[in-house]
Amino acid sequence: MVQDLSTLKETASQTAGPYVHIGLTPSFCGIGGVYEGDLGASMVNDKTLGQRITVTGRVIDGAGMPLRDALLEIWQADAAGLYNSPSELRGTADPNFTGWGRSPTSDEGGVFTFETVKPGRVPFRDGRLMAPHISIWIVARGINIGLHTRMYFPDEAAANAEDPLLARIEHRHRAETLVAAGQAPNYVFDIHLQGEKETVFLDI
Repeated sequence: MVQDLSTLKETASQTAGPYVHIGLTPSFCGIGGVYEGDLGASMVNDKTLGQRITVTGRVIDGAGMPLRDALLEIWQADAAGLYNSPSELRGTADPNFTGWGRSPTSDEGGVFTFETVKPGRVPFRDGRLMAPHISIWIVARGINIGLHTRMYFPDEAAANAEDPLLARIEHRHRAETLVAAGQAPNYVFDIHLQGEKETVFLDI
């Protein structure tokens, strides 16, 4: 006799769009009265320590077209290499820096923008110092599970060469997809979802 296991079936997955950027950044989308300002829109104030930088870029699909309804969040250390987190045990992070930001891509060209500070170096799990970097999470229509990647800085060649994560990328030419273009204070980081220039994404 066949036994009824009474197991629950897996819920069908759905993509995060096309309305995720509307729900998470209503002010940007012209919907007033929800928040004074969109959460994550401002990471710094006039007392924030460190070198101010601007990071812009696009999320580009396999056909070479920029996505105009994507949403990105970033996490990073402050200029001293400390995270604004209760789990940060190495010291006290800059109270005038959030360490977290959120930006939708624009209708005009699909560009995202973050006004932040250049992060300091933080230790890897084994204690080795990682190069200055920004962690990025991307969601958009057609993406079932949010994608994680990192942005490193082109003017940190020596630190990048020592970075434990970059060193683990087997195909060395692909590590270049994690390094931004430009120079301080303006960096450009395009994220390619597919194709020859596909960005390295991280399984975390």
